[in-house]
This record gives sequence, C-alpha cells and structure tokens, in this order.
Amino acid sequence: MVRWAEAGELPGLTAIELAADRLFEQVGIVFPPGTTMIEEVTDPGPVLVEGEPPAGFALIGWVDGNLHLEQLAVHPDSMRQGIGGRLMTAVITHAGAAGAPAVTLTTYRDVPWNAPWYARHGFSVMPEAEWGPELRALVAHERELGIEVAPRVVMRRGSPTSGPAPDARGASTPAHP
Repeated sequence: MVRWAEAGELPGLTAIELAADRLFEQVGIVFPPGTTMIEEVTDPGPVLVEGEPPAGFALIGWVDGNLHLEQLAVHPDSMRQGIGGRLMTAVITHAGAAGAPAVTLTTYRDVPWNAPWYARHGFSVMPEAEWGPELRALVAHERELGIEVAPRVVMRRGSPTSGPAPDARGASTPAHP
C-alpha cells in the first residue's frame, strides 16, 4: 500500500536509497561521496512509501509549478514486485489532485531502470528550450554535485487534473499531509 511516510521512517529510507544506488555500479556509474537525498529530508511530508516497513519511496517537490520527482528508490531485495510502478502511479495521481499540470524528473538516459522505465510510464524527454528557471537551476546543481557521470535527461508527463490521488489499492491518498 502506498502511503505518506511517517517521521520515524525517514532514517530507514536511507538504507533503501544506498542499496538502490549500488545497482548503478553494474552499469559503470559510481556516485560522488556525500549525503543521500533522503538524508537531507527533515519533514516526511513530501515522501510517499510502500510497505511496512517501507521497501521503497518517492520523494517529491515542486519545480516551476510542476510536481517534481526528486527520487524514486526501491530496495533491490524488493524489486520486480511492482513497488516502483505503484509509487509512480501515486506520484502522478497526487500531481493531478494537487493541480500540477505535469510531473517532471531528471534521470539517466541510458540506464534501463531510469529513462526507459519512465518512458514506459508515459514520460517523454523534455527539450531544454521548455525548461523553466527552477528546472535549469536544478540541473545545474546536479552537475555541480557531480551526479552527471553519464548522460542525463529531463522528462515530463502530464498529470490527471481532477479527483483525489488514489493509492495502490484505489483508496484516496491525502492531497498533502
């Protein structure tokens, strides 16, 4: 079941992100040292999780008026069970319920579980000419952090425009905790 994270769950999400990040080593991507994205989160408000305890999470924010998927991670021991897809569905439907015209994200172009996976979920590459100022700043910041160790793209998908965001069971998730 996809639900909003609780504050006490945030520390445990770090292990999920670190384990998921290690998968990138299989395709020659090694991230620079530093904190994970989830370690920088102090308020669980923008974090959706699946599982009890969580086996995966989606960290969201707002960029240029769109809901932005900052991080989607599933622990490798729980992959290939639909967790990522359910989290993605919850993000997209939450965007519609929150009135966002689209969901945006940045990802690796050639990693099978990145851009190709998002494309299967309705995302397409967003041309740089369409990036807003906040998205440009975010991409520049990722480059400064050294995250662009392989070709990256910005992707976008339109969001539904009405109704509450359903969770994985079809029940409504709150518009925002």
